Amino acid sequence: MTARTTALAAALVAACGLTACSSGAAAETTVELTATDSSCEVARTELAAGHTTFAITNDGSKMTEVYVYGKSGDAFTRIVTEKENIGPGTSYDLTVSLQPGTYEIACKPGQQGDGIRQEVTVTAQGEAVADPKADAAVAAYRTYVQEQADAVVPLVDEFAAAVKAGDVEKAKSLYAESRVPWEAVEPVAESFGDLDPRVDLREADLEAGQEWTGWHRIEKALWTDGDLTGMAPVAHQLARDVRELQSRVPTAEMSVASIGNGAKELLDEVATGKITGEEEAFSHTDLVDFQANLDGAKKAYDVLRPLVSDEDLLAELDAAFVAVQKQLDEHRDGDTFTSYDSVTEAQRRELARVVDGLGEPLSQLTAAAV
Repeated sequence: MTARTTALAAALVAACGLTACSSGAAAETTVELTATDSSCEVARTELAAGHTTFAITNDGSKMTEVYVYGKSGDAFTRIVTEKENIGPGTSYDLTVSLQPGTYEIACKPGQQGDGIRQEVTVTAQGEAVADPKADAAVAAYRTYVQEQADAVVPLVDEFAAAVKAGDVEKAKSLYAESRVPWEAVEPVAESFGDLDPRVDLREADLEAGQEWTGWHRIEKALWTDGDLTGMAPVAHQLARDVRELQSRVPTAEMSVASIGNGAKELLDEVATGKITGEEEAFSHTDLVDFQANLDGAKKAYDVLRPLVSDEDLLAELDAAFVAVQKQLDEHRDGDTFTSYDSVTEAQRRELARVVDGLGEPLSQLTAAAV
């Protein structure tokens, strides 16, 4: 977990739009947020626009998640940022860039359901001025996300065609590759409310009455059933859903804070899904996803690097990324990776060790860049 940070932010206003701005005067905005099994207490419900750090403490007995939701239409469904896997008795600092408006903070004890919610209001403060470095970082990252969103469409189309044709072996051969661009930019996809569950929900995370669609539904049919009967509509919907991602990237809200948080979210995906083998429970193609998550986190780091003045942190991050890539490369098999069910427990522990070694400095990236 990160140490509590200080001197966090400069104010932003609505004129900043979809890029990044800073104000002429620095503002420190840290808000205590206490989560329990039955409550979600935000110390302040009126905030100034700009960078806010929620100092989260989980005083409950269950693992929890904290989400910041913005409005999409009349409903609070747009995910501005999130932090999953906050263990009992632990703390985490979540920095977010907020523009004027109304938001909801949600704590999700047990990491399920819509959460216990608290509404907060953000008002304008100060006069925004351009920050060229921040604007350039956001623009570069948006270009990267658009490239990945464009790339996933033809890959999924080819995969979907094989599924619709009932060609099990061809669909198996295309499955992992079709997921790579999505895995690289998944935090952006997650910001679009229900898009991520439609596309990437695992069977283990299904809630009562929830329809199971997307890649993992087809994955189970391929590797467990060996039969694609009934999967054509699922494949058709998957192709439509990735097109939705492609169309929404140009207007997606992005900021320095969301890019930094996204990098850490991608590494958390590795730690909680890929290292454990839970993500690709049927195909065991977890290491392909691992590489895509790592590539996405590295891109986010690269675009934010010019904003970070802490040379020690940069050196630590550079070395940690190299260490993770080196360990991952140990499991290459030609142009892809070995099946994850052949990776020994000792090897998994070594992968977890280097991922943890990257996770600590990466958790400091957002605060260092804003």
